[in-house]
Amino acid sequence: MPVPIHIEGVSKRFGRQTVLDRVDLKIEPGELFFLLGPSGCGKTTLLRCLAGFCEPDEGRIAVNGRDITAMPPHLRDMGMVFQNYALWPHMTLKENVSFGLEMRHVGKTEIDRRVMAALEMVRLADRADSKPNQLSGGQQQRIALARALVIQPQGLLLDEPLSNLDAKLRLEMRGEIRRICKEAGLTALYVTHDQKEALSIADRLAVMEAGVIRQIGRPQEVYLQPVSRFVAQFIGETTFLKGTALSSANGVLRVDTAVGEWQSTVGGPECTPGEEVWLSLRPEVIRLHGAPTSGPNVFSAKLHSTVYLGEMAQHQVDLAGADGAAVTLKAFELHPKIVARDWEAPVRIHVDPADVLVLRE
Repeated sequence: MPVPIHIEGVSKRFGRQTVLDRVDLKIEPGELFFLLGPSGCGKTTLLRCLAGFCEPDEGRIAVNGRDITAMPPHLRDMGMVFQNYALWPHMTLKENVSFGLEMRHVGKTEIDRRVMAALEMVRLADRADSKPNQLSGGQQQRIALARALVIQPQGLLLDEPLSNLDAKLRLEMRGEIRRICKEAGLTALYVTHDQKEALSIADRLAVMEAGVIRQIGRPQEVYLQPVSRFVAQFIGETTFLKGTALSSANGVLRVDTAVGEWQSTVGGPECTPGEEVWLSLRPEVIRLHGAPTSGPNVFSAKLHSTVYLGEMAQHQVDLAGADGAAVTLKAFELHPKIVARDWEAPVRIHVDPADVLVLRE
């Protein structure tokens, strides 16, 4: 049965460096929760505190209401999946998966039943007698998952489990990990720095910076409504324009920038006239074709380079201001009409006011 995980006021220091700073987090029963952030932000340290590999200096960790803060790892009833698989090369897949049950002195009949059930869940029951070196990277990671699942843990901890796989296998394994977690009814905490992994399969996610959680929410919420420039640029791509709030009326905020006036109807923070703000423009919201000739957020620009990717093109577009200032925007175009690799072309761009995000920090 899925269990909740509560992390309350957890801090961890190594010498003078504070790696975790009073972190609070509640993971709901059965939730696939992602921790992501840049290297050194504290996400792996928080996972290790939950696993029992390091003890917090302050705070409390509870699983299903049971305080496990100072409990040794083998008593926490948590499954762990590492990025390097950590499989025994001389053992068969069946032997690798059964190892944790043998250490728990489970009977042979029960071991056989649970091992085959775990191998069937990861769709490798027909390879039970193979050795790890006979499998692909994705198959080895499935065995690592089966080994974690077979002990029937209360929670599953995943430490960048796909980082050693190539791009195609990573795509395949994302869906497999979500399927397996949901079928097993597990509460899972997944650590990664890969935004695509988090956006594609997380129920909720938390973005960390310098030992602090900056934002928690569903993937779509965090992507479309980031609370700061740090979150906006970490989750996906964006261009920032510094501006000054002019007025706000009837749900429309007008902002003056070096390249002209912009309007936003996103409904972000309340801004007073004269206040300094930042506009966040995602590449996919910038229209290069079919733009109106006039109206809010319509600008003349210059297309000066393109990266062609087949189904999509990534354009670089320059906007010029009245005082000679220029800003380069990145624009994504599906099924591209223009491929301008080494030449410049005048274009007209348009951004719907509903897609212009206003941030204070």
